Amino acid sequence: MPDLARFDPWLDDSGPAALVIREPLTPVEGPDGVLFPATYAAAEDKTKFPGGYNIDPFPDGTNVCLVDSVGSQANRIEPIFAKPGYAELVPQVVIRAGEKAVNLLEAGHRAGDAIARCSGLRDQLQAAFKEVLRGNAEPLARIAPTSLVFGVWDSRDTQAKLPRLVASTVRAFNVKKLTRSAQFVPAVEYVEQNLLPEPPDTKTRDAYAERGFVHVPASGSHGGVIATGGVRRDATLSLAALRLLAVRDANGKVSEDDTRKLRRYVLGLALTALTAPQSAYLRQGCNLVPDPDRPREFKLVHADGRREDVALSHDDARAFAKAAAQAFGVGEGRTVEFDKGLAERDVKGEAADEPTAVKPGGRGRGRGRGRSAEGS
Repeated sequence: MPDLARFDPWLDDSGPAALVIREPLTPVEGPDGVLFPATYAAAEDKTKFPGGYNIDPFPDGTNVCLVDSVGSQANRIEPIFAKPGYAELVPQVVIRAGEKAVNLLEAGHRAGDAIARCSGLRDQLQAAFKEVLRGNAEPLARIAPTSLVFGVWDSRDTQAKLPRLVASTVRAFNVKKLTRSAQFVPAVEYVEQNLLPEPPDTKTRDAYAERGFVHVPASGSHGGVIATGGVRRDATLSLAALRLLAVRDANGKVSEDDTRKLRRYVLGLALTALTAPQSAYLRQGCNLVPDPDRPREFKLVHADGRREDVALSHDDARAFAKAAAQAFGVGEGRTVEFDKGLAERDVKGEAADEPTAVKPGGRGRGRGRGRSAEGS
């Protein structure tokens, strides 16, 4: 049994500020390989951002390119808690919506997502968010503890907001932007062979192109980047923010013992997320692995700025998380139904403070850990 008090100095008010990982990465093709960052839609004012790669230039000629955002990284890491060996650490909450079953771990806005707000979870989540507003994080930790780890904002209802404790981002430095061109050639000259009539107008011509019946050139599209300054994943666990979590009684008094259990539990989940093995594949053309020539840094950053090396493996983090979860008491897993009527009222702004009746089958079905059959 791991020592539950092992990390208690990190949870004290005078504890360190954060844990930080800086991990150099490289394309599988090599340091000079082409990688494809994420692309983003243009801003309303295209003079501010025309769309495409998010590359920030600086006056000295250097630049930084966002390869994978903090939100995208969170969405890649969080579903680990639905996998064998991790699922017992958090309640497995599944929402059935039509023919699809969605694990709350896959919902983009976590406990604040529309699919949760308009389901049999609504009343419990609303009550939990109201407790967050008065400084009590325990009810939300019983339903959706990863919302405490990766952050949540109940922006459509109570406005309760919790910061990310674990934030991870992948950036490339001093990139050279490339373009690519292509030419689609149909298997047969459909119009010339009289297999299709000559398109009479632009709309029909565009339809031919969309369906693959004519030649289609594609010139000057995004062709990836070469990161001459390297690629790096930066991940942070804010211990200072974690220490803001507390358990309070009905009179607002902090329960020291229960708060300690809560913080240990959330720390265990956060350490598990922070140290989790990263997928090398981010998207087509972006396959990144640790750079063997540049070692990873794992530091404990103190409030006075001091930095010290940390030797904590993922297995150690997970073992501590299991012990802390057992001591805290993991919330009950359940399967609930999405409520179409509630969603319709929610769209109209009519459902915010309206109590909901739990439909048959809307409560938890034992302690089973149902999972989504499909990814988000």
